[in-house]
Amino acid sequence: MSAGTVSLVLLGVLARAEAPLYGYLIAKRLGAAGEGVLAGKQSALYPVLRNLCAAGLLDSEIEPSVAGPPRRYYRITATGRAVLGQWTEAWTATRDFVDGVLDGSINKGASA
Repeated sequence: MSAGTVSLVLLGVLARAEAPLYGYLIAKRLGAAGEGVLAGKQSALYPVLRNLCAAGLLDSEIEPSVAGPPRRYYRITATGRAVLGQWTEAWTATRDFVDGVLDGSINKGASA
């Protein structure tokens, strides 16, 4: 997946989370739902999470853990929710276009 797609997916996961999530838990949720799409690529999520924080789309805070090192928890910001809405619209339009090309409905009636 491209970094842009991963960013969209991460914002989507965090927008629907009832509480802040830490990186490994996000990766675990995506792995369970993604049918292997992210297999072996979980470490690629962390730079994207950092970039989303730097852009103001996510907030993060570090909390101590009773079982291991401290964990960084992420939550979506109001700006992140607004951007998620814009990116979702763009994704839907792109998906619909690609689906139309693949199923042939885009080219019906077009002359060469």
